[in-house]
Amino acid sequence: MKLLKKIKKVCIASDHAGYPLKQLIICDYLSKKRINFQDFGTNSEKSVDYPKFAKKLCKKINKSSMGILICGSGIGVSISANRHNHIRASLCHNVSSARMTRKHNDSNVICLQGRPFVKKKIFAMLDAYFNTEFEEGRHTRRIEQL
Repeated sequence: MKLLKKIKKVCIASDHAGYPLKQLIICDYLSKKRINFQDFGTNSEKSVDYPKFAKKLCKKINKSSMGILICGSGIGVSISANRHNHIRASLCHNVSSARMTRKHNDSNVICLQGRPFVKKKIFAMLDAYFNTEFEEGRHTRRIEQL
């Protein structure tokens, strides 16, 4: 994973609806690929407020880290994350959107839908996200306008 060579840590967080997918990503993706990560919760399926967990994660994102946020639809964490000036969070539903948000938007947080999810599809999206470099050029000018 060429991008992850530059990234020192992946931060991950979810609400209760995203908890099962978060655990799957930690156990069967990040750990198996030996990716350094930090889990910002939640730690169960007990109802919690997603903005708290998005905020915890966003405070830790810098030039040497990226994030994964999960809630039931992925929409709430995406909205929450994008309230932080240094965050470019993108809700992704397929490999193409995961690749393009890195390539054209230099996204540093991928947001995922926790209900429902397909393991194989999620892992393919994460591979695309973490293997795609920012294209720069005209896209840099556009990002500077955000």
